[in-house]
Amino acid sequence: MVIIAGLGNPEKKYIGTRHNVGFATIDALCDKYGIELTETKFNAAYGKGMIEGHKVLLMKPLTYMNKSGEAIGPMCHFYKISPENDLIVISDDIDQDVGNIRVRPKGSAGGHNGLKSIIAHCQTDGFSRIRVGVGRKPQGMDLADHVLSHFSKEEEAGLKSAIENAMAAIPVILNEGTDAAMNRFNRKVV
Repeated sequence: MVIIAGLGNPEKKYIGTRHNVGFATIDALCDKYGIELTETKFNAAYGKGMIEGHKVLLMKPLTYMNKSGEAIGPMCHFYKISPENDLIVISDDIDQDVGNIRVRPKGSAGGHNGLKSIIAHCQTDGFSRIRVGVGRKPQGMDLADHVLSHFSKEEEAGLKSAIENAMAAIPVILNEGTDAAMNRFNRKVV
């Protein structure tokens, strides 16, 4: 089984914010593959299903972004999931323009506190991740205000495209590996 975790904040006021593109991508995957997040364990909402013949567990940590590892680490341990082989994390990326995604097989947290928490709790940075571009913060704006802001009308088409590409990258990672998904999806579209 592969755990696919989308990062975000659980309260309704965060729906549609830049920080919640991981949750939005999980919602889109649930819709596409008929998976419902009806179970809770380890401070996460999750559901099991199939994506192109692969058993998956789609999850949203309910710990708030900066403590995502507190849900993902125990979930991996409980299901005997090796993060290096069977964990895919979807998060926001302020270094990518809205509309772009970046697939990576491993790496540092890059200043992202949610990824930092996962690395600490899983004791590895060797898990696959899909970083969805949410745009750089405007000069003079506080970073927290930026990532908790909503997308503009002009950005919504790019956001939709990025989520579709993030969803399309999942079966490529499952069937061909993360490197193949990197080669296919790591290009600027905006």
